[in-house]
Amino acid sequence: MQKGLAEAFNKFDEYQFAKYNRDAAVKLKDALFLVHPKAKDGAQQILFDKIVKDQLQVPYTWEVELSALGKLHYDTVELKKAAVKAKWEELIFSNKVGYMATLRNLRNILEAEVSIDALKKVCDFISNENAVANSKQLPFRFLAAYRELKELKNGRVSKVLNALEEAVLLSAANIAGYDEDTKVVIAADVSASMQKAISTNSKVQLYDIGLMLCMLLQSRCYNVITGMFGDTWKVINVPSKNILASVQEFYRREGEVGYSTNGYLVVKDLLKSRKLVDKVILFTDCQLWNSNNSGENIASLWKQYKQIAPAAKLYLFDLAGYGNTPLDVQRDDVYLIAGWSDKIFNVLKAVEDGRDAVIMIDAIAL
Repeated sequence: MQKGLAEAFNKFDEYQFAKYNRDAAVKLKDALFLVHPKAKDGAQQILFDKIVKDQLQVPYTWEVELSALGKLHYDTVELKKAAVKAKWEELIFSNKVGYMATLRNLRNILEAEVSIDALKKVCDFISNENAVANSKQLPFRFLAAYRELKELKNGRVSKVLNALEEAVLLSAANIAGYDEDTKVVIAADVSASMQKAISTNSKVQLYDIGLMLCMLLQSRCYNVITGMFGDTWKVINVPSKNILASVQEFYRREGEVGYSTNGYLVVKDLLKSRKLVDKVILFTDCQLWNSNNSGENIASLWKQYKQIAPAAKLYLFDLAGYGNTPLDVQRDDVYLIAGWSDKIFNVLKAVEDGRDAVIMIDAIAL
């Protein structure tokens, strides 16, 4: 570890060192003293000396600039607003605000009432194909930004929402979808157990993850039925392009199906209508049961459905990672994928191509 950290010191410039040189319990110079990196040239030795002497140049970052602005005194509110607007425009045109920082500050940028040119640059940046690809943002970051702006009373919000929709569509571009000949059913679990935060410090719920993954995959399918289940199963048709708006539409309507986990109804509906599909995909926490006490379950119904659709496959995405198995996953037509990440569709594609999913997961982890 010491050797690895020492080598890491050779990879950063003064701006990068200064940006993360915080007044913490262990400072940057403490780390330098501990690992004893060897400077690769004279210029880097000068840089290391600056670290030791606390002489690193203060970096030009949006955090530093706005912090400095906040310490100034203004005679009127109007003067302060003008200063904030000017500073945001300066930061935007300097290209010093990174992609994640831009997503997190969209509300601040709108409320600063920056110029049309500045806002256009922001929208072009967050919807730029290369910027989206390089940012490696989880899809839920776009949803968080969308929700932050949705209720904002500002006449230019719609422009930014459009840019966010374009960005998330680009983020879904590499997801392996299905052609017009592949019939797919995608079902989102909106039961009470799904309304659980993914961590103590997050506002994102399993509910959000399930809906977002549903809409991402739905956007890549040509022949798809999408809906949600709780006490009942309900098909809800939404546009394939407006991913974030569709998530919000499902979110708004979740009470329409109740809060149980009757996932078996998805398969029962296919049996009843004798509708033949190739793939049935459930995004759930796999706490599936039958609140109607009818004795029906997803395992027995799937067995019956296979009699009329022998080539059909069932995919259960256990987003909570509890490891529950509501039916035999050792069958060659049933797949259980536990947990989630932005690479979850890579695993799905590997399974469908007959590749080893474990090898795919290991590759993703590396």
